[in-house]
Amino acid sequence: MPLQLEIITPERRAWSGTADSIVLPTVDGEVGLLPGHRPLVTLIAPGELVLQTGTKTEHLAVDRGFARISGDAVTVLTEGAIEVSAIDEVALAEAKARAEAALEAARKEGADPAEIEQAETVLRFAVAQQLIKGKKRG
Repeated sequence: MPLQLEIITPERRAWSGTADSIVLPTVDGEVGLLPGHRPLVTLIAPGELVLQTGTKTEHLAVDRGFARISGDAVTVLTEGAIEVSAIDEVALAEAKARAEAALEAARKEGADPAEIEQAETVLRFAVAQQLIKGKKRG
């Protein structure tokens, strides 16, 4: 029986389906999941989530969040998720530049820590996407 995966962001359900195996980027390193995995709750780190179904491999960039593995069900709650094939490199470079400028301005102005954290989150996810997209291209 395959794993049932749902990836949920604050805005939408980013991915839903089955996979034979999943590799999650966690704060402690990559975790490989197969059907029958032990129950687990872990912190997700910004990085690449890899799904394998038969001979098909899918790559998604995910931001920080949480993953819950229970039986053959895997739920990922993350700040952001995008399929690597859908990453627009021009839009990504623009978003990264805006996030860097916003973060620098927030730090100079002594902004609310929540504003600084939000700018860091956007920047971190942009960098993760950039690294993953570059890896797939090269």
